[in-house]
Amino acid sequence: MPSSFVLVYHRSPFDEVIDSEGQRQWQDQKSPNGIIPTLRNLFRSQPSGTWIAWREDAATDAEDETLTVDASVDGAPPIRLRRIPLRKQQIGSFYHVTSKESIWPILHSFPGFFEVNNADWKTFQDVNRRFAEAACKEAAPGASIWIHDYNLWLTPGYIRELRPDVKISLFHHTPFPSSDVFSILPWREEILESLLSCDAVGFHIPRYAENFARAASSLLAVEKGPKTTVASHFLPCGSALAQPDATPWIEYRGRRVQLVSTPVGTSPEVITTLRNSAGVQQLISEIEEGSKRGRRLILSASRVDYTKGNQELLLAYERLMERRPDLHGEVVLVLACVAANSGMKVYTDTQRSIEEMVGRINGRFSRIDWVPIRLTTQRIPYEEMVAWFASADICWITPLRDGLNLVAKEYAAARKGKGGTLVLSEFTGASVVMKGAVLTNPYSHRRMDEAIEAALAMPPEQQSSRMASMVQAVERLSVDNWAEEQLRAIQPMQPALIA
Repeated sequence: MPSSFVLVYHRSPFDEVIDSEGQRQWQDQKSPNGIIPTLRNLFRSQPSGTWIAWREDAATDAEDETLTVDASVDGAPPIRLRRIPLRKQQIGSFYHVTSKESIWPILHSFPGFFEVNNADWKTFQDVNRRFAEAACKEAAPGASIWIHDYNLWLTPGYIRELRPDVKISLFHHTPFPSSDVFSILPWREEILESLLSCDAVGFHIPRYAENFARAASSLLAVEKGPKTTVASHFLPCGSALAQPDATPWIEYRGRRVQLVSTPVGTSPEVITTLRNSAGVQQLISEIEEGSKRGRRLILSASRVDYTKGNQELLLAYERLMERRPDLHGEVVLVLACVAANSGMKVYTDTQRSIEEMVGRINGRFSRIDWVPIRLTTQRIPYEEMVAWFASADICWITPLRDGLNLVAKEYAAARKGKGGTLVLSEFTGASVVMKGAVLTNPYSHRRMDEAIEAALAMPPEQQSSRMASMVQAVERLSVDNWAEEQLRAIQPMQPALIA
């Protein structure tokens, strides 16, 4: 049955598992607060819809699999799912090599990590074309197609060639770099022409949208709309990613493409409910009696990735220990740094560096009854993570570059009605909406040192007022708000997209 709404995302709406009897079962995603539940909820309010994803299949002649998934998870609606079979070699080439080794470092403005020699652009094109063909087969006349993330950059162009009647939008979950950095990519024109086949292109913040507009105007013959003042919830100046005005649309070959800036949010009510649950309250008590023991708890949570600034944070903490012996035994840093599972050498080297730094710092400063850093590289269950957020006096999130950073928003949601201080890199998208955070430059030793000292010294009343401001931003810019605003660009007649 043709669908009026098609969502294209490499991830599936549910995790597939095979039980002990060899039967397929569908389970919820590990984190209940990601965007997956929100994207699933879109299917409640759409007249008909299909989700396009991939599946790994060793057969060379495997065909698309189409099925209706009713996982009975949290009241989620049944979802029509079409899965494209990809061989392990294709996934490795398309996702782990071309996407992660070539495109990812450019998106995050790390051209020194850019690797083009291993890239297989032909496979990248082929996989994107497969997604496009599947979307076109599912789409009804005039359907809306919403594509997610940079690894499907070429999909809009292929769809437009096949189906000029449909509405297309693509949302970037990453930063979009400055035009000179983006231009390093040898496939830059092909990427831009595909994106300019959309009716709308979405970004977290106005700076990324403006970077895209500048890249398009420097490489292609486009017309840009007159700049407009950014929405009041964005920081207009005073920080690295602040932007006072931005280009609202670009016209290319007779098509007007809307540029829509909406940061992905959290589900604050989910976090509040979890925090107040008996299970999480018990975990909070265990943290208070175990890791804290009356100490100040500093929490940092991220992934093992060279963009996340974990080494810079550890060096700043080491300097803090050097100049503040009065803090020995009085503070503890909990670093939850989830290991990558891609097998990429750069991530293996990054993890080794982090572990060596933690070992050195603990070796220098530990006492018989106190270890300054507690490190885990294992994925923490979400309920436990909420307990750590609720217990942390300071959340220290200082990536060198990050598209948004939901951890910063999750921390604020978990601290609603309390104090606490968020130290946040000004190179995260969240920095232009979390106006109560202590912003810092992770590239600067002095700024990092000043920021953590300010967080440790901040009086309770200032903590409370700043946290209240951030909670208000988190509630205003929820994940539901993000989905509604982004889809409004291609479904303007629908007043509410989230049921």
